[in-house]
Amino acid sequence: MLDEFKEFIARGNVIDLAVGVIIGAAFSKIVDSVVNDLVMPIIGAITGGGFDFSDYFLALSPSVTAPTLAAAREQGAVFAYGNFITVLLNFLILAWIIFLMIKLVNRVRASVEREKAAAPAPPAAPPPPDIQLLSEIRDLLKQRT
Repeated sequence: MLDEFKEFIARGNVIDLAVGVIIGAAFSKIVDSVVNDLVMPIIGAITGGGFDFSDYFLALSPSVTAPTLAAAREQGAVFAYGNFITVLLNFLILAWIIFLMIKLVNRVRASVEREKAAAPAPPAAPPPPDIQLLSEIRDLLKQRT
């Protein structure tokens, strides 16, 4: 059983998956920084405070009179739809930013591939002497017939 486990772990897929998870975790920090440090301040400046609907709720009990969600939950039952709206908008913004980043990476990759395709192929190495000799013999035999 230990040998089977070693074989399973040594497969390329598992190693690739582990590398992908590690790179994904590091990439998520980059994306979080882009969203929180670059994009959201701009959106906050444009909208006058950003997208924070977390205190939007409907009171399901007449005893709920609090203006904030945390306080309202202490007073009674509430239908807290605001946090869902905030999370959904943040997801859409994040998905758009990731889309733009992937589009940029694909554009750079395509330009690199075009440059590789446009580069002239290196000249072919001359054939070894024995192949040259055989080619000359072949050509002489063709001339005789």
